Amino acid sequence: MSLASTTAQPQSALPRRPHLLLGLIGAGIQLSRTPAMHEAEGAAQGLLAMYRLIDLDVLGLGVEALPELLTAAERMGFNGLNITYPCKQAIIPHLHELSEAARALGAVNTVVLKDGRRIGHNTDAPGWAEGFRRQLPDAALGRVVQIGAGGAGAAVAHAALDMGVGQLSLFDQDAGRAAALAEALCGRFGAGQRGFPH
Repeated sequence: MSLASTTAQPQSALPRRPHLLLGLIGAGIQLSRTPAMHEAEGAAQGLLAMYRLIDLDVLGLGVEALPELLTAAERMGFNGLNITYPCKQAIIPHLHELSEAARALGAVNTVVLKDGRRIGHNTDAPGWAEGFRRQLPDAALGRVVQIGAGGAGAAVAHAALDMGVGQLSLFDQDAGRAAALAEALCGRFGAGQRGFPH
């Protein structure tokens, strides 16, 4: 046996899987199951997905650090970021482009980092609607009470009205936020047509 036959192949000769570097920006996210879910799905799709938590609480930062965090993610080669509380609305001014859904909802939960651009998307509404249809297919949609009017709440409210909810009553710890969302929804869906409370 020759020495050459017992040595490992050089790194460049090993097959490489496509890879993604992803992260979640938010506060109090240390118990999130998102990294494991994304890494498992990546593996199922033949990708090496590395998912990292960027927890504002752990870092001792607030939403005012979003510009620096986005720049750092770009420099480190991140492909994309998920965005959660309290950043879904605060991140918008720091993006180059918004999808139609993100613009309509006024909230972003996904940022694609590509070719020097930051593109914001919102997948909350279709995700919620699909889960609702699967789990509660026979639920009455005439009158719905929703608690929460933040970033995810806005997405759920839009999805509920798109699904045919007749009257949606919004409540939030911040009454002004609930009123602002109700006004935006009335502008899009029409108060009279949907029986929206003012």
